[in-house]
Amino acid sequence: MKKIVWKLLLTAGLLFGALTFSAQKLYVGTNAEFEPFEYLKDGEITGFDMELIAEIGKIIGKEIEIKNIAFDGLLPALQTKKLDIVIAGMTATDERKKSVNFSDTYYLAKQLIVLNKEANTGIKTFDDLPGKTVGVVLGYTGDIAVSEIKGVNVIRYNGTGEAIMALKAKKVDAVVLDSEPAVKYAGQNPELITLETDAAKEEYAIAFRKEDTELLKAVNGALKTLQDNGTYRKLLEKYGLVKE
Repeated sequence: MKKIVWKLLLTAGLLFGALTFSAQKLYVGTNAEFEPFEYLKDGEITGFDMELIAEIGKIIGKEIEIKNIAFDGLLPALQTKKLDIVIAGMTATDERKKSVNFSDTYYLAKQLIVLNKEANTGIKTFDDLPGKTVGVVLGYTGDIAVSEIKGVNVIRYNGTGEAIMALKAKKVDAVVLDSEPAVKYAGQNPELITLETDAAKEEYAIAFRKEDTELLKAVNGALKTLQDNGTYRKLLEKYGLVKE
């Protein structure tokens, strides 16, 4: 009986995966707090990830509808079928891979420490964070990395903008963010600076439900096409993400 039930569940999962791929519209989740990958401009969600998924949609013949939700709610929404895809500058960690599948890597990043120049914190590396109050964004890689350091008072925010405002107001000693948004915010706020860290590189990838293997394969094929035809490179250049 157990084998029969398992086969029925497996079949249902495969059928839903097939239905997802055959649907004309894909609901894509993001968190528009991660410039230059996804952010709000004049009330519209834009950024590198948004243009990338739009180009992917054209290639695989799907209409894309973006859903902007809190970062830590993205994967739960994907698993409960409120979303079909998640693209949000998300790192393909081993822990996340237990519950979802990821596309091929589309960008490499790392963590930076953001400081307020007007505050004398003495922070120069990750080793200086114990005993300090450090802001992170809930669920981001910075949250995971800083939470593993003993003795740090971690303050979690729902969005990058909130964390940066807290740093500017000197409510935290530092903020740990992915490199590109960290540099972007520092460039927009002259009182902020960034520090390089020896944190390992992160691989950004697009998340899918485990059963949606056909959709995953199609998106990976589209990513390869965009890299080969130069569109991917043009988007990197447009958003200042080219690394020579």
